[in-house]
Order: sequence, then C-alpha cells, then structure tokens
Amino acid sequence: MKKITISLLCFLLFGAPAWASKPNPREIAGHLQKIYQQTRTMAADFTQVAASISGRHKRYGSGYLRLLKPGRMRWDYTKPGQQVMVCDGKTISLYFASQKQMIVTSAKQYLESDVIYAFFAGTGDILRDFEVRKPDRADLDKMAGDYQIKIIPRHSHPQIDYINVWVDAKTFLLKRVKVTDKFGSQTDISFSNIRRNIKLDSAIFHFTPPAGTEIIKQ
Repeated sequence: MKKITISLLCFLLFGAPAWASKPNPREIAGHLQKIYQQTRTMAADFTQVAASISGRHKRYGSGYLRLLKPGRMRWDYTKPGQQVMVCDGKTISLYFASQKQMIVTSAKQYLESDVIYAFFAGTGDILRDFEVRKPDRADLDKMAGDYQIKIIPRHSHPQIDYINVWVDAKTFLLKRVKVTDKFGSQTDISFSNIRRNIKLDSAIFHFTPPAGTEIIKQ
C-alpha cells in the first residue's frame, strides 16, 4: 500500500507562555497539548525531505495542509507531483495523480492504530501517548531561537521509532518535525505561513478525483 507519511504535530500552533526560565521537555509538550486542544482549524505550507538510512537517497516534496477538528484534515503535495491525502472524518483517501489511482480506507482504522493521526483528530494526548525527553546528542540540531524535544511512542508503533520536534522559543509556532522509523529512515518536515483558528470551508475535506481514476477500497 502506498501511504503518505503523516508526521506528528504537523498542524500545531502555540501561544507563547510566560516561562520564568527555559522550560523542560515535559513542560513544552504539556503546553503544546493544551494549546492544540484549543485549536479548531489550522493551515500551513510545508517542505518535506524523506531520506534512507544511508542518507544517499532523498525525496523532496512540498505543498500545503489544512485541518478542521474533529477529524478532518488534508495534505496537498504540489511538488514533485500532485498527491492528496484527505480525511473527511470517516474515510481517508490517498490520491496519486501520476498513477491515476486513489486508495480509500477507514479513518477508524487510523484512529485505532496510528497515534499520530489520533493526536490530529483530537483523541490523542502527547504526555499519555509518548515519552518526552531531551534530544539525543546525535540528533541535536540547534536552530537559533528554537526548542527541540524528542518524543517516543509509549506503545510499540509499526512505523515510528521516535520523533524530534522543534518549536519557536518566542512564539511557540511549530517549525519542524523529523520522524525516524524502525529502519532508521527519516522524514523531515518544515512549516511556514502557519495560521490558526481561521475560517475553512468543510467542502475541501471531500475530494473527488478526476474521471478515469482507479479507486481502490481497503
């Protein structure tokens, strides 16, 4: 099955807390959870780099995403080719323009098996579902003005080993996430033009593929 990676925390926007000193990882994660629970809608642009464990083979992508709680979200990849991942709250559709194919599966299956999607849908909880730590030295990538934390699924996940998260230290906007899978491959996503609690038309979470598209239901 072809699957667009859904990376953790892609849509989150923070409000800036009044920290007396640098917050620890659990404080950062706890504040993220609190603000996310207050987030009704989200829109952002993204760039993505997927790399093999050797780092020699990389795939680049970019596009934009939108979220409407509860349970609706849409990723539009515009480069290198059109791909769409859209959830209407009941089903998830993955459209691949180059192959004229769309895979449709139950959103409930994702909610039950994917802690990342569950978090986006509003049923997940960072401190409940993940161990929160300082980043490992090997993964530390200091970006001026950002905090970096590492989160690990508390229960074994079929794809995710751990995730590094960067947030702006002043605005607490999510700026970057890097997901490392069980094989050591990584998906690194950076965000810009993030907007929170804006008006979104619910119709955008219903996708109709072009005529002639092969529909595969799972």
